[in-house]
Amino acid sequence: MKPLFDSAWRAAAYCVHPLVIFLSLLPLLLIAGLAFGVGYFFWEPALDAVSNAFSSWELLSALFKWLDSIGMGRLRAFLVPMVVVLLATPVLVVLSLLSVAILMVPAMLKLVAKRRFSALELRHGGSFLGSLFVSLSATLIALVALVISIPFWLVPPVVLVVPPLIWGWLTYRVMSYDMLSEHASKDERRQLIERHRASLLLMGIVTGYLGAAPSLVWVTGAMFIPLAPVLVPVAIWIYTLVFAFSALWFAHYLLSALHALRAEAKVLAAPAVPTMDEPTPLLPLPPL
Repeated sequence: MKPLFDSAWRAAAYCVHPLVIFLSLLPLLLIAGLAFGVGYFFWEPALDAVSNAFSSWELLSALFKWLDSIGMGRLRAFLVPMVVVLLATPVLVVLSLLSVAILMVPAMLKLVAKRRFSALELRHGGSFLGSLFVSLSATLIALVALVISIPFWLVPPVVLVVPPLIWGWLTYRVMSYDMLSEHASKDERRQLIERHRASLLLMGIVTGYLGAAPSLVWVTGAMFIPLAPVLVPVAIWIYTLVFAFSALWFAHYLLSALHALRAEAKVLAAPAVPTMDEPTPLLPLPPL
């Protein structure tokens, strides 16, 4: 557990580095523009679709009628945009992860490597195409898993467990490859992932739960529409910082693990030196 905590506090400290703060604004501009553009064209149709879906469900229709009868009909006006936001949040999270991977991860990896592991040899066990394949395939699997799990989100324990697990697996898959693609060889990357799989998955799950926290800001912006222009970009920036923290966490952890793996390999490859307790074998005498 010590390497986990050591790399975590280092990652948190790096999050206030001026370069990281600057880089975190780049995905913010990209995602904020996309979010507002999609919201401008599809917000009202999405609200109408969710409202119509509520009306078509007999149980919810009866619930809303009962709320109207007790003077709480306004609750529906808040519930519909909240559902739209909850459905849009997974897409936003995936876009944040991909934008961080494309725009921030290489720069932050170089920052960590330069400051802590400048002597670590580059063995280029990965490639850009390999990173792209891992990111897209893992993202597709995560989206399919999310879509399949959506009907079960109405059960409170499920919505608190399943999405962070999916985000954790996705983060672990993407970050494990990207952080080792330049420094580790293919064999070293496979060995490290196999040896540290549980810790890497735990790191992904923790960052998955951290990524769920900004949803409160995002939902608040949906409930209080006049504050949305301020709260929505803040929520997106927090998402970006969470993924920046996860990238830094994985960078510190995996590069440290790679350094330890190579040190271990050097020790195993070093010739054995006889100790004082071990008799030195006698060489055969030359023939007379």
